[in-house]
Amino acid sequence: MPTPNPVAFSIFGIDIMWYGIIIAAAMVLAVVIIYRRAPIHKISSEKTLDFVLVCIPAGIIGARLYYVAFNWEYYSGDILKIINIRGGGLAIHGGLIFGFIAAVLLCFLWDIKPLNLLDLTVPAVAIAQSIGRWGNYFNQEAHGGPTDLPWAIEVKGQMVHPTFLYESIWCFIIFLILIFVDNNRKFEGQTFLLYGMLYSFGRFFIEGLRTDSLMIGPIKQAQLLSASVFIIFLIAYILMIRRKKKYGKRIFY
Repeated sequence: MPTPNPVAFSIFGIDIMWYGIIIAAAMVLAVVIIYRRAPIHKISSEKTLDFVLVCIPAGIIGARLYYVAFNWEYYSGDILKIINIRGGGLAIHGGLIFGFIAAVLLCFLWDIKPLNLLDLTVPAVAIAQSIGRWGNYFNQEAHGGPTDLPWAIEVKGQMVHPTFLYESIWCFIIFLILIFVDNNRKFEGQTFLLYGMLYSFGRFFIEGLRTDSLMIGPIKQAQLLSASVFIIFLIAYILMIRRKKKYGKRIFY
């Protein structure tokens, strides 16, 4: 794959980056999917827009704070560096954590079942991640180590694993699985729990190939978090399945 130009075009001397365009397009598609699928979950489509107005900014802030926290030596003492996201520097785990927390809090405020809302949301999140990862390609970040595979990309004169591509493909597969499951879900939270397990499973192995991981000492934080989420969500899924068998339709409450 050729080396990309991170600048899409310029307006009045201001460079418009592919990274921002791709992330924005991914968010728009996610909003459209949530809006159109809301009635399936007995949630007003118009109400989802209220969630979007809060959760997307919360997710962006969370993604940036998470990234900055794990790179504090670089960002400390320079507020301009912290708020400048034009060159990249967003951690998806931070975005997911802050976005989901904001959504759950709004559910309690607006008397909407949190698990139902999360089930509605995660397929759109998965496809947005699939598209958004291409922003990393244009920024030449989130890549792996050296490889001679035919689909390798060139970064700073070296051919490396396009781990952004691996995650993009994996998230698209997750999206397809989640849409099917969500259309036939057996209990509230099923789609959300599957998303947590599937994304964490793939991210754990993909992260092992990356060379720019955020670290907790000698451990890649994304791998640690992915392993933890996978185990917790798997246990929760098994418990919910057992509850479904015991109570039947009353699992929807």
